[in-house]
This record gives sequence, structure tokens and C-alpha cells, in this order.
Amino acid sequence: MARRPNILWICTDQQRFDTLGCYGNEFVQTPNLDRLAADGMLFRRAYCQNPVCTPSRASFLTGRYPRTTRCRQNGQNMPADEVLVPKILHDAGYVCGLSGKLHVSACNDTACHGTEPRIDDGYDQFFWSHHPGHNWPTNEYYQWVRDQGRELRTPRHPESRFVQQGMSAEMSQAAWCVNKAMSFIRGAHEHRGDIPWLFSVNMFDPHHSFDPPPECLARYADKIDDIPLPNYVDGELDHKPVWQQIDHRGAYGGIGMSFGALSDRDHRWTRAAYWAMVDNIDAQVGRLLDFLDEIGERDNTVIIFTSDHGEMLGDHGIYLKGPYFYECAVHVPLIIAGPGIDEGRQTDALVELTDLAPTILNLCGLPPSSGMQGKSMYNMLTGAGLSGHHRDDVYCEFYGSNFRYDPPAHTTMVATERYKLTVAHGHQFGELYDLEVDPGETTNLWDEPEYAGVRSDMMLRMVDRMAWTADPLPERVAAW
Repeated sequence: MARRPNILWICTDQQRFDTLGCYGNEFVQTPNLDRLAADGMLFRRAYCQNPVCTPSRASFLTGRYPRTTRCRQNGQNMPADEVLVPKILHDAGYVCGLSGKLHVSACNDTACHGTEPRIDDGYDQFFWSHHPGHNWPTNEYYQWVRDQGRELRTPRHPESRFVQQGMSAEMSQAAWCVNKAMSFIRGAHEHRGDIPWLFSVNMFDPHHSFDPPPECLARYADKIDDIPLPNYVDGELDHKPVWQQIDHRGAYGGIGMSFGALSDRDHRWTRAAYWAMVDNIDAQVGRLLDFLDEIGERDNTVIIFTSDHGEMLGDHGIYLKGPYFYECAVHVPLIIAGPGIDEGRQTDALVELTDLAPTILNLCGLPPSSGMQGKSMYNMLTGAGLSGHHRDDVYCEFYGSNFRYDPPAHTTMVATERYKLTVAHGHQFGELYDLEVDPGETTNLWDEPEYAGVRSDMMLRMVDRMAWTADPLPERVAAW
């Protein structure tokens, strides 16, 4: 029997889809990820199932929807009976490791005094660094910085108080995550080369704070005036759910970044800082790809690059994330390359991150677990599904997922190739966008009479999708 492929699963944090050269961004420098896309398949319309960390990560690691995993919110702990992809692969003979962030349990330092609480997640080696700060004595990245005789400092950038000067590229958390990945992979390769491995590289960037390596940000200085301002039409939030108006005044329910506090120059420098963090991610991914080539593991390794959700980055007058489903918040990069996967293909097929779990198992010659709700993309990846169609629609939910809002925020989204509908539950109101006519999602068509039929059709579609999030477990074992 042929050896099963290795799995290298790279997941960044809060990275929107339009941050790579292969997605059309002309400002960033991402040659390594662009090359990876050319070596495999680029998904142009991949969507997370929640715009917040824990619900999204719990969802794609299990192939189940946030409400099904019972991890609907940041600050909840993953129930012990949920089954993650690395656990399934571990039980099938894989050796599994992780560096960086996992975040399928509470990670606030008031509730997490060591590493985050863990279930039997299948990771044999766990190099934990939830974020670069030193909130915990067990943050291995912080320990590494300290052991190098360095101090973890991020002073304010002289051009904007909303931007910080991070650690150098070689001392960044992204670099540390890759260092640990290479150490693990080399050990697996040299010690027991016949055993396949999975490694999760979970960098914290480009999550705020906006603190890129200074050398990555420096190249944007000469082009700062060319960087476009956020996509925001003054007054557009007057006809949208109240939580967006709250976060316009201050992110995370009124306590974080306020759009109005930033000057045009601040907006541009913040965007540059975010892109510079992506540039560093690309450089670190490049080191990892070169390493796989060097040790001869590249040809037997499936490489997945994605993110847990996006970042508003000032678009629609909002920074960070919250109970809304704009493209910049839920549309994420997704690249898959490796043995048996078609090279140089791009697809506009609608896919969900729930689809990753059954796809990975399929690529490893294993059946999906009975609780999975995602739909394998195997046929699309291997050329058997050349039509490019995968799903009729994509589904997202936000059920009190992040900071507390008054009134409480419960919202659901369904999107087709052309339309996107969001319902603000309990408010008899929502959003409807015609993405073909209004790709920037500035004009809410919810109350427009000529779109009443579309709204009705999309509402029925949403009801169907919500019904299908019912947990398929426990399995039915008899007729009655």
C-alpha cells in the first residue's frame, strides 16, 4: 500500500481574501503563496462559517457548523466529544503537531493560566503561542524571544498611533511558527520516514495589533499616498443593522478602534501595516516550502493555506470584526496543492471551510466521520469534477459569538453566486446585496420592492440551510 500523503495545514488569523498577489492585490509582495497557487488550486470564493476565531476554527477542524460543535462563541471550551481532523489522522497512524494558535477553547488569561484547555485533539506535539504577547508563562514564542536575549517590544510607529513597530521578520511569531514546523517535520522525516505526518502552522498574523516587522513596512513608505482608502460611503450604515453602527463608533461593541478617529493617512498606514504582515507571512511560508524541497518531502505533501476569517480594515466604516458578513469579513484565501491535485487551476465554485475536513480525509484515503457536515472537494481537486460547481450557496452564523452587544447580536447569512442575505434575528430586518451589481456591498436592498422576490427566495434558502445544521449525531442505529 502506498504511503498516505503528509498534510501541511497553514492557517493565518484574520486574513481577508484580497491580500495576496494571486487574488489581485498589486501592493503586497507574496511570490511564495502566488507560486503555491500556481502549483495547485486557487479557490476564489471560499467562505468561513463564522467571522470570529473560536467558532470558525472549531467548525473547520471538525467539518461541522458552529452551532453544532457548541462552540458558538469566543471564550467557550470545545466539548470533549467533538472529533478534530488531527485526532482522526492520529488514530489512523499519522504523527501530528501544531505551532502557534489553536483557539478552540477559552484563551483569555483570566480563564487560561497555562495553555488553553485541550480535548483529545490528536496533536502529539503542541508548541503553543496563542498570540505574541506574554500573558502566559507558557507562551513558547515569548520564551524563545527571551532565550535569544531579546525583549518583546512593539513601539508606536512614528507615522500613525494606530500602527506599531513589531519584531524583526526573523524574530516574528510567524518565523517561530515555521521554525517549530521545520523541526517537527525534520524529526518525522529522519526518525520514521515511513510514517505520514500532519502539521498545523497557526500564525497569529495578520490579526491586530497592526505591528509588522519594520523592514516589511518600510517598503510601503514611498507609496503610502497610493494606497486606497477604505470602501465606505458616508451614511451607508444608516440602513443596516445597529451593531454595525455601534462598531463604526468603536469596534467590538464600542470599545475598540473607532473609524472616525483615523485620518486618511492613518487609514493608509493601517492598511499598509496589515499588508506588511501578510508579506512577512509569505516570506515565512517560502522558507517552509524551500525546506520541504530540500528534504524531499514536497512531492508527498498536501499543502493547505487558508485563514479563519477576514478583517474589516475600515471598509464599511468598521475595523476588526463583529456580527456582519461582508466579503472582507467572511471571504478567505484558500489554496490547496500537492500530489494528485490539479496544477494551475482557479475556481469560482462556492466552498465552505467546513469542506476542508472531509476533503483532507478523502485525500488521505480515509472516510469522513459520521458527524461531519462539510462536503468533500476531492473531485474538484483531482479533476473529476471539472464543471466547477460545488455548492449552490454558502452559510455563516454569528450567535453572540464575540463581545457583548446591546441589543444582543444574533445574525445569519446565506450567499449564492449573485446574492447575499443577512438576517438580524429579533429585529425583523436584515441586508440583501446584489453582488453582481454592487460587489462593494454598500447598497442594502432589503426594503426595495423590486427585490422582494429575491429576498423571499433567499429567506427560504436560509431556512433550509439552518435546518441542515442539525447535528447528525448520535447515529441512528435502528428503525425505532
